[in-house]
Amino acid sequence: MTKTHSFLSLLAATALASLPAIAQARPVQRPPAAAPAAKIPALLAKLRNPDAGLMAVAHRGCHAPAPHHDLPGAPENSLAALDHCVQLGVDIIEVDVRRTADNHFVMVHDDTMDRTTAGTGRVADLTLAQIKALPLRDGIGGKNAALTTHVTPTLEEFLAHARGRILINLDIKAGVYGDDKDAIYRDVAAVADRLGMRDHIIIKTTATPESPPFAQEPPFDQFAYMPMIASPGDESALASVIARQASGRIKPVAYEVPPISQTIAGSLVAAARHHQGRLWANSLWEGKIRGVGGDLEALRHPDKVWGQYLRTGVSIIQTDEPEALLRFARSKQPG
Repeated sequence: MTKTHSFLSLLAATALASLPAIAQARPVQRPPAAAPAAKIPALLAKLRNPDAGLMAVAHRGCHAPAPHHDLPGAPENSLAALDHCVQLGVDIIEVDVRRTADNHFVMVHDDTMDRTTAGTGRVADLTLAQIKALPLRDGIGGKNAALTTHVTPTLEEFLAHARGRILINLDIKAGVYGDDKDAIYRDVAAVADRLGMRDHIIIKTTATPESPPFAQEPPFDQFAYMPMIASPGDESALASVIARQASGRIKPVAYEVPPISQTIAGSLVAAARHHQGRLWANSLWEGKIRGVGGDLEALRHPDKVWGQYLRTGVSIIQTDEPEALLRFARSKQPG
């Protein structure tokens, strides 16, 4: 063991000793109930059909309380947050993946464990055992959030728990610590292959006007692929990014937009649909369509925000309030 790892182990042990008292016994994670065999093929068919209606995406899982389903909050990116999404009927769960010091993949958004646990330290500097020793905080974390008996899942644990139940959008935190970007995507793909779950996963990466058509390149060609389109300082070029990404032998299933104006949103929907794809927009925080509003406004005035997204033609919405979004969408269905 190196001096660095010895020091990190000491730090982790010190952090654990200072944690507030919580239940020591971890709850036994029961295997999820078997899902219908056709659920994932049906969700993939819906994803690939721009006319098949709204697809709801839960940002970092269903961590917010869902009062109409009697569900409490859950730690973000946790197995409990996954279970809540399935109970709510969410189509896609968005989660984050990082690499540990000992080469495991864990479901963590930030580059440190500080916000989501009572511990500290960069994910890339901690071993899996050190990360597993830190109980997760409830919801989106923060120093005032209660500690829970849940711990950070590995990618393997998360995928196995999701099998047959929901689509998974992996936000792979590549290149953050000098990690080779191509290598981390290949390694994540290898995990999915070992579990036979390639068909459950949507992979994404940033695409600019200069980017080649990524959907046809390994390892993206093994998955449903979605570029996060970008053209800093020139949103008028975003339609051309969609066209270039769709020009390969394999087309993306959707296109995630950066913050855009209302005036250009419709043309991007049209560009995506021209290539048999969907437009994905986030209503997180202030929302990705400027002037329309985000989740907090949507809770008060859902038609003003989510209704406008849908009227514009956006057909994939990522939110921190999936229960409210789905209730609104169902209220608009005929009959």
